[in-house]
Amino acid sequence: MHFGIISPPVAGHIHPFGALGRELIARGHQVTLFHMPDVEERARREGLGFVAIGARDHPAGSLPESFAQLTRLNGRAALRFTIEAVGRTTEMLCRDAPSALRYAGVGFLLVDQTEPAGRTIAEHICLPFVTICNALALNREPSMPPPFTGWRYRDTWPARARNQMGYAMSDWIMRPIAQVIHKYRARWKLPAHKRAEQSFSRLAQISQQPPAFDYPRRQLPKSFHYVGPIRRSAPEAVPFPWEKLDGRPLVYASLGTLQNGREATFRCFAEACAGMGVQLVLTHGGGLDSRAASDLSGDPIVVSYAPQLELLARASLTLTHAGLNTVLDSLSCGVPLVAVPITYEQPAIAQRVKWCGAGRVVPFSKLSPSRLRAAIRDVLAEARYRKNAERVRDSIRKAGGVRRAADVIEGFLG
Repeated sequence: MHFGIISPPVAGHIHPFGALGRELIARGHQVTLFHMPDVEERARREGLGFVAIGARDHPAGSLPESFAQLTRLNGRAALRFTIEAVGRTTEMLCRDAPSALRYAGVGFLLVDQTEPAGRTIAEHICLPFVTICNALALNREPSMPPPFTGWRYRDTWPARARNQMGYAMSDWIMRPIAQVIHKYRARWKLPAHKRAEQSFSRLAQISQQPPAFDYPRRQLPKSFHYVGPIRRSAPEAVPFPWEKLDGRPLVYASLGTLQNGREATFRCFAEACAGMGVQLVLTHGGGLDSRAASDLSGDPIVVSYAPQLELLARASLTLTHAGLNTVLDSLSCGVPLVAVPITYEQPAIAQRVKWCGAGRVVPFSKLSPSRLRAAIRDVLAEARYRKNAERVRDSIRKAGGVRRAADVIEGFLG
């Protein structure tokens, strides 16, 4: 089978697709990502095929420029900027992807749950597809807080009313994207979508959350599968100066790929860890220049990129913006966390870290070296945090991961 991938153009979503794609390729299939030209390098690094679309309004260089603007924004401003960008991407996918998919001979689609264009494209060209939940599962229930809030989970009438209002506000904010989908569904004589969930696959919805890292759910469809983190060995090893590790408790710090230009936050991480008797390994993903990277407090090991899972296997604690991939990789190794959520679904992910007892949360608006140091000291000193992280680790090991995800998908190929 030739599988086509419809995904947001960001590393946090492409990375699990890369792992799933490599697993399917190892089983004899062909897997191709379709997106703007700037995505090609990352897709190739993940071992995926690639077809460029949308070059006329997303020329080479436009994506890094957009990411640079995003790193200067927080909260609602970042959300508004992202919605506008997603609207343009959705327009591009609906306009250019169908012909490219036909020409390439794609027979089955793998669609990220956060890309609502996927189902509309699949129905237009009559292709089966499955939904891959690379971010927090977006499936709505009355007791589930909206994924772009940091609200606590409470199954009470006041909380349900609050959630309902939150979802209504979310739908209102997301109108620009819904309008693009409505336009193309009308043009292609497809029935209108009245609810966000109508963009999800009826065949299968595959989530890289494990059951232990979600709130209690009662209304998931039978086609929903918790498989845990979607990971597979990377095509190329990431170099790291292993000889610099000196045996002190290792604290691993990362802000992922969209928030990695925040020099002040990295400086806060370093200052908080200095003098604590820990060894900080800080990966900035190219977000710091050489001057800033060499001028951090204490004696951290600072690298652009790191072999994350290999380091987490040795770590005592993770400092993170609460991006889902870093959080799940930490929990896969039974490592507790201190989360500093910045935007998007990060506050909701951080709340789940707190809810399952695997770490502490420091609000970004209240971040300071002293506050962060106190949270680090507490998580390192209290055994319950690691015990709870190990409980989630056990849930991940039972979930099946990338192999189970590929098994589910191959089950529909007959």
